[in-house]
Amino acid sequence: MKKIVLCAIAIICSYNLNAQQTVGLFAQNAGSAEGYVLFSPISSNNSYLIDKCGYLVHSWTGTHHPGQSVYLLQNGNLLRPGSTNNNVFTGGGNGGIVELFDWNSNLIWSYNLSSTTQCQHHDIRILPNGNVLAIVWELKTANEAVALGRNPALLGTSLWSEKIVELQPVGTNSANIVWEWHAWDHLIQEYDSTKANYGNVSQHPELININFTASTASDWLHCNALDYNPVLDQIILSAHNFSEVWIIDHSTSTTESSSHSGGVHSRGGDLIYRWGNPAAYNRGVTSNKKLFGQHNARWIEDGMPNAGSILVFNNGPGRPGGSYSTIDQFTPQIDSVGNYSIATNLPYLPDSAFWKYTAATPTDFYSMNISGAQRLANGNTIICEGTKGNFFEIDSTKTIVWKYVNPIGQNGAVSQGTTPAMNAVFRCSYYPLNYSGFNGQVLTPGNPIELNPLPYNCNMITSIAESPFSSTILVKPVNPFTTQIEIISTLNLLDVSLTLVDLTGRIIQQKKSVNLYAEKSYSFDLDRNLNSGIYLLRVAALNEIKTFKLIQNHLKERLR
Repeated sequence: MKKIVLCAIAIICSYNLNAQQTVGLFAQNAGSAEGYVLFSPISSNNSYLIDKCGYLVHSWTGTHHPGQSVYLLQNGNLLRPGSTNNNVFTGGGNGGIVELFDWNSNLIWSYNLSSTTQCQHHDIRILPNGNVLAIVWELKTANEAVALGRNPALLGTSLWSEKIVELQPVGTNSANIVWEWHAWDHLIQEYDSTKANYGNVSQHPELININFTASTASDWLHCNALDYNPVLDQIILSAHNFSEVWIIDHSTSTTESSSHSGGVHSRGGDLIYRWGNPAAYNRGVTSNKKLFGQHNARWIEDGMPNAGSILVFNNGPGRPGGSYSTIDQFTPQIDSVGNYSIATNLPYLPDSAFWKYTAATPTDFYSMNISGAQRLANGNTIICEGTKGNFFEIDSTKTIVWKYVNPIGQNGAVSQGTTPAMNAVFRCSYYPLNYSGFNGQVLTPGNPIELNPLPYNCNMITSIAESPFSSTILVKPVNPFTTQIEIISTLNLLDVSLTLVDLTGRIIQQKKSVNLYAEKSYSFDLDRNLNSGIYLLRVAALNEIKTFKLIQNHLKERLR
């Protein structure tokens, strides 16, 4: 049986004033989502799972530095690519091998995608059927590129294109490639009418202009993230060097994906949506650019606020007005038959992001590369400012309610007070307390990861016990409770806040400015339609927040 450890929302810190904090937990405030955070420092072979108090809960050890993302799967296994130090594909984010570990760091399966002609990089994704999507560079010679219309002035010795492969794991070190998509099959150019793919770029937003990026760098697309939408059966790609996100149809066969027809949208493997830089398809100018070297384009998952919208870490190098990062959220426009709308000679909508996070002083928040953001069930957003190894969580008012700095640098964990060298993290991921990947595991918090940590007290409730957190406030539900819980205080407490949340931290019901008087009880009436399950009641008073477990059995109430 799973043992869950809860981190109280209030943190009481008593730091040694003779030391300066540089790493670890900086803030854990009211409103932070309870749960765990997973990350793989770029300079380490290890992956770490911490609780929201900054304590190490679990770690995995591999033999490769990450290449680059990491995921805890629903069955408790860890999926991550590793860097094989490919000496042909030497660009940022290079990987080369996909590995699957069990909870105890035993290697279950691996697959090599590293050679002189191809190399996995940046990101992978698990599909509902257990297959794995991977972004892979594929090498094209200068002659091959020129034959397809690349301007020779924009060429070095080779060009790295992109492909996506879907891997069906076989045995311990093999895979069947059951589906693939190649950017090379979906090009257009208006440089040389004697070469292939010649056409009017602005009339074909579904195709990729092979001459858009004015650089001789081999890595001309540099796709750095992908995500999969199981409802739409679509894949989103972050094309860094185009400052765009692209969506393609996964419902195609491999043959259809190499063509311009087939699939649910009858477009084959052509782009069915793109956003961020309409100049890339000649339907805009520099001032219309919305994304600047972005990372981690992803759909907001079902069950989350604004599900179906797209969230992206907009890194911001070269942004007008200065280099600073933002988190942008936008929703593509879809017509009545489910296709992405685009008007003749106009770019894809929307005109701008409808939600954006920017620091109060914009340049205070800036990561020129890597990084990511994730929407949580309670409406918060957890952000990885990757180059600084800085993780922080903002609430719906964009207030920072949690902050943690990765203490792992190129030489391992540093002592508190020391600034780590190279503590960059590609991305961090949040997992709620009730995530199925934790089933059967003992999640006991250990020490902070950093060496010689400053003393602090992050209040913990182990095994969500039903006993009161202290004698100041008592909660007396009869578990399983029905539609009412009783709160008793041993002191006169004014302006108390009562918040009922589920195990993901999503607010179910809230009552503010309650006055509790000694020897008198207060009845908190709950929604009669509350689903059966486990809930947490947060009682905020005396500058603390006390958390109590409640078990709802509404079915029993209805049968009475």
